[in-house]
Amino acid sequence: MPFVRWLRRNLVVIAGLVTLGYLLLPNVIVTVFSFNKPKGRFNYEWQEFSLDAWTNPCGVADMCGSLSLSLQIALWATIGATVLGTMIAFALVRYRFRARGAVNSLIFLPMAMPEVVMAASLLTLFLNLGAQLGFWTILIAHIMFCLSFVVTAVKARVMSMDPRLEQAAQDLYAGPVQTFVRVTLPIAAPGIAAGALLAFALSFDDFIITNFNAGSTVTFPMFVWGSAQRGTPVQINVIGTAMFIVAVLLVLAAMLVGKRKNKAV
Repeated sequence: MPFVRWLRRNLVVIAGLVTLGYLLLPNVIVTVFSFNKPKGRFNYEWQEFSLDAWTNPCGVADMCGSLSLSLQIALWATIGATVLGTMIAFALVRYRFRARGAVNSLIFLPMAMPEVVMAASLLTLFLNLGAQLGFWTILIAHIMFCLSFVVTAVKARVMSMDPRLEQAAQDLYAGPVQTFVRVTLPIAAPGIAAGALLAFALSFDDFIITNFNAGSTVTFPMFVWGSAQRGTPVQINVIGTAMFIVAVLLVLAAMLVGKRKNKAV
């Protein structure tokens, strides 16, 4: 039958689209309910269409403050983890030293370890050091657990690099700094960018490690969790929808830039 033959030919595409739709369904629900005007405290049932939350996204006390704090922590954690992770990745790939195998194994521990274990360990460390829980303890904790993801992403890229390109640059009398800036860094840039984006998403989204080491500081995920106990404001859906749209736009922009580069080549 023609339909059966068509189905067999396009089964993989159909399965991919169904899976993608399933993954995006929560985002669609969040977006739809960002235009809701609930009658009670909880935004779980559709009542009527309204733009009130979109016209006043900071209408809930302390929400935009916690959002700003989360963005600051995520930004600085991304910078710290990306710089340290890139250097560690290059060291693990390019150099031979004692305990290199042990370091490679230890890098994967934070990714395999449950977050609650790392959170409790970091809390114990901060308390033993007498550190005051707050912005800086959250930042240190986020850099530590994002570091492994950055190292993994950058390491995969560095391992695929052809060392003959750097040797060719040196044969053309390029110094170490010039070779790194003009040859090594541009080739490693996709892996570094992937690690940085992953670190930012993990840091901004984290709740467990943050909750253990935050003290009285409230980040956006902690604010959302606290609001869910008392009542979920529609503005949370607005912030979630806005961040989803920004992420989609960034992905589309990256795809367009990649296509232009491929055409230029």
